[in-house]
Amino acid sequence: MIRRRSLLALAGLGGATLALPTTVAQAVPAPAPALTPAPAPAPATGRPRAITLPAPTGDRPVGTVDLHLVDRSRRDPFAPVPGPRELMVQLWYPALGTGGRPRAPYTTARVAAVIDEILPVDPGTISTVRPSAHTGAPAVPGPLPLLLLGHGRTGGRSNCTALAEELASHGYLVAAIDHTYDAAAVEFPDGRLVRTVLSNDPPDRDATERKEIAARVGDLRFVATELTARRPGRPSVDPRRIGVLGHSMGGAAAAEAVRQDPRFVAGLNLDGGLFGSPVPELGLDRPFLMLTSIADHDTWQRWREHQRGWGRQLRVGGAGHLSYTDLVHVAVPGGLPGHVPADLYAAIIGTLAPARATELTRAYTRAYFDRFLGNRRSPLLDGPSTRFPEIEFRWSHG
Repeated sequence: MIRRRSLLALAGLGGATLALPTTVAQAVPAPAPALTPAPAPAPATGRPRAITLPAPTGDRPVGTVDLHLVDRSRRDPFAPVPGPRELMVQLWYPALGTGGRPRAPYTTARVAAVIDEILPVDPGTISTVRPSAHTGAPAVPGPLPLLLLGHGRTGGRSNCTALAEELASHGYLVAAIDHTYDAAAVEFPDGRLVRTVLSNDPPDRDATERKEIAARVGDLRFVATELTARRPGRPSVDPRRIGVLGHSMGGAAAAEAVRQDPRFVAGLNLDGGLFGSPVPELGLDRPFLMLTSIADHDTWQRWREHQRGWGRQLRVGGAGHLSYTDLVHVAVPGGLPGHVPADLYAAIIGTLAPARATELTRAYTRAYFDRFLGNRRSPLLDGPSTRFPEIEFRWSHG
């Protein structure tokens, strides 16, 4: 058995303590007594089998490209040697066709090996994950609504690939950002591999969270500016339709980005405590949706008291903190139950079947952005649904 901190780190749970429960963005909730025991790991069979992510359901095939962006207006706050902020960004978009382009890898081989180690799963697991998108497929013409996607603390841009591909297949341009020195590992085109420098136990947690959120929000704003500038070979963006979402600490950054930047029409938080910003005390004047795995958190309570724009908090019954990411599809094939304590496994992965967890996240995320970026109303946001009985409306405004 490994120490809990390793898994908590990749989960985006930041400076987690060993006690359960404490907070969403800093530790996992304790599992309910009714949770079933973690399944036994499959016996080792040599090379892991391919793990195929759920296919997107939209009408369009999905293309993807990676971008190396440099923000020369900002000095990187985490780099050991002073220099401009460098980012790797992955785009997913609706494509005209696949054009014989190859399927995209989930991530690079070197980054996959780091994730295997940190998660931890059997060596070689992450490199077997198979997305649906095709590298460099030609994008549909015309401006697209843009969604900026942030990962959890010490996660990575690939963590929510199944969600990104789903949104792209329905007409969105999704841009997932590796927040350098925060992400587990980032590989740049010149071969540099930059690993996280964040500590699980910073001496001043509040100051660390403020610094982390400030860097992430700077990244989101910079990428929005880059993508709304028309550049040859990139999908076109409608600057009036930009949303922002993220998992865990990425959700906290999404909230602060909406607070700071009027270009962001709507924000969505996938199970993140609202750390590192004044959002809980000030609320937001634009729509904000929270999908959560636990009933409540003190930062959510304060946000609800001050939220001025449209808002919802929906709890997903049976979800764990990673239910909103691709890692639920990796856990059992990668032997995770054999590497971590059963209570931690249940709290992180939850009891929902992986396919159902992804279906729920996709459905409510798309319904939300369709409403506020596409002016298409959905009854899913108005009240409980017989189609998705796992969803509990914890709070509604507007």
